[in-house]
Amino acid sequence: MIATLVASLVIVALAVLMLSVKVIVKKNGKFSSQHVHDNKAFREQGIDCVVEQDRQARRNNKAM
Repeated sequence: MIATLVASLVIVALAVLMLSVKVIVKKNGKFSSQHVHDNKAFREQGIDCVVEQDRQARRNNKAM
């Protein structure tokens, strides 16, 4: 039981460390934005976040 707990903690610690490599290594590093409207590829394809889609549908009177 304790071995499982220790193994779980090690796995979680490694995952957090791998996710934060950019922040730790790069000077003034920070996590990039995860919002849809900040993603260039989505913007090029015309994909908006659900809030923006709802706003546009309400503006065009096509909201459900």
